[in-house]
Amino acid sequence: MHHTTTEAAIDSRLRSALPLLHMAGAVLLVIAVAGPARAQNTGIAACDDFLAKYDTCVTSKLPEAQRATYKAQLDQTRKTWLDMAKNPSTKPAMEQSCKQTMDAIKTSLQGFGCSF
Repeated sequence: MHHTTTEAAIDSRLRSALPLLHMAGAVLLVIAVAGPARAQNTGIAACDDFLAKYDTCVTSKLPEAQRATYKAQLDQTRKTWLDMAKNPSTKPAMEQSCKQTMDAIKTSLQGFGCSF
């Protein structure tokens, strides 16, 4: 079989890209097997309910251009509440704090069609 110079160059590029394609396939397989990362729960129903609803709102209702900002706020809130839940002196006040946070934020997100 006779290859032209162009065909040989394409074959060479494909062969050099093959290891990268194998690595990309392996990464995708690991992601598929591992599944999505699960968010940690605080153990306080009002807080976990708010975080779940906020996450659903951000990922399904907000415009793509605004998601990163709201997602960062969600991640920071989750971290703060997880830290509070580990502290015996702050944990008792968490339910009320989470409810107040939900009341404050839900109004601003209703315009996007989010419900809390």
